[in-house]
Amino acid sequence: MREPFIQLTGISKSFAGVHALQDVDLTIYGGEIRCLAGENGGGKSTLIKVISGFYTPDKGQIEIGGRVFPKLTPQQAINEGIQIIYQDFSVFPNLTVAENIALSYQRLHQKKMVDWHALKKDAQRALDLIHIDLDLQAPVGALSVADRQLVAICRALLQDTKLLVMDEPTTALTRKEVDALFNVVRNLQKKGISILFVSHKLEEVFEIAEELTILRNGKKVIEGPMKDFDRQKFIFYMTGRTIETTKFVPPVIPPSSEPVLKVDHIGIKGLFKDISFELHAGEVIGITGLLGSGRSELARALFGLEAITSGKVYVGGETIKPGSVRDAIAHGIAYVPEDRLTEGLFLPHSISRNIYAATIGKMLDRRGIIDNDKVRKVTDDWIRELSIVTPSGQLPVQSLSGGNQQRVVLAKWLSTNPKVLILNSPTVGVDIGSKADIHAYARKLAGEGMGVIIISDDIPEVLDNCSRVLIMKKGLIVGTMDTSEMDNQALSMKLSEA
Repeated sequence: MREPFIQLTGISKSFAGVHALQDVDLTIYGGEIRCLAGENGGGKSTLIKVISGFYTPDKGQIEIGGRVFPKLTPQQAINEGIQIIYQDFSVFPNLTVAENIALSYQRLHQKKMVDWHALKKDAQRALDLIHIDLDLQAPVGALSVADRQLVAICRALLQDTKLLVMDEPTTALTRKEVDALFNVVRNLQKKGISILFVSHKLEEVFEIAEELTILRNGKKVIEGPMKDFDRQKFIFYMTGRTIETTKFVPPVIPPSSEPVLKVDHIGIKGLFKDISFELHAGEVIGITGLLGSGRSELARALFGLEAITSGKVYVGGETIKPGSVRDAIAHGIAYVPEDRLTEGLFLPHSISRNIYAATIGKMLDRRGIIDNDKVRKVTDDWIRELSIVTPSGQLPVQSLSGGNQQRVVLAKWLSTNPKVLILNSPTVGVDIGSKADIHAYARKLAGEGMGVIIISDDIPEVLDNCSRVLIMKKGLIVGTMDTSEMDNQALSMKLSEA
């Protein structure tokens, strides 16, 4: 019988009077894979930081291995075998694989000088623990996201890890990489290591976890074995509402109708080539492919962020000037980028400023000065239209959850009244409720006559929301599939073949 490794009892934590956690209990047993789930703002990150010793709870008790810690420090947590792998992995891109894995281990053992032979030996030992092969001399900055994550796991294992907390570990991984990560997780479990898998991705939670704990608004709302949960029960306790998943019903396109977007044999040397497809008003099409397939580069090119070197792009029969974002916007193309934090938002600025950033010219009065009344009305209208959860449009956009930030990016580009909306990985890092709302809104826009493109490697996302999907590999479209004739497994196999 498994013994408890860590027990948290009655944990509460507040910030400026706001309850981040309220009387939360959590027990993790040795060799257990437990999922901690909850929407953004539910308290998951705060609880992780309590477990790591970064936050001291306002009240409650932490017991590790039978010992009570009135105040757990980060160093005590590490000494007790607790390791946290955050979403950014906290690796050093300019250092080698070996240095990232083993330098902190040597520092922990108070070595005054680096023993390079021992460092490489320790790093290789960590790689061997999870049966992977990486070039010890390779700079970590040159590795894929999946391999950087493996480096972070190996670094943790050198610290005699007993509990490994993985915070949204699959956010930037392809399906193949997720499968490889899950193999690593199961191997760690066989060695008696406990895993706390923090995620809101349903399919992955059901695949990897044995036990489930769900937080909502800082409170534990339910926990139990995964076998006691189905999709609807999971979603209900996560969101507090019932969300029905329905498949997109595409419009009937008259054979003679002119496409709203026509892509004619476009290419950019070294990125992609000979890409052709048509998008009609009211359609939602998907573009998918593994990391490096060229799907994101294609999206950027359609919006003018990359200059095509061959072929042409037409909107409503008119040619778009290559490499001109201004011309793309003028012709009615809008683009929600893959990384909202670095490409989609001005984080320190207000929600309001972010919403009108692409249409600032419309916010000026006759004197060329910002019309505050107009700004206020436009901001309030979009907050209401997209259900952006905020007490005020004047708050900085960085104060919002991931899902609400994504809604602000949507509002910014929908303000331009586009004919074509390109959504690049629109629900990455977004909780289940916001994900469903974004999908529903994309369908609503299509129903009103907009052409929508969803670029994603989230298979359920493209199957449920698109009428057809273009599959990319190494810069080429290698297949076009009708989603009514496919399921998750069929598309996964197509991607694997691609």
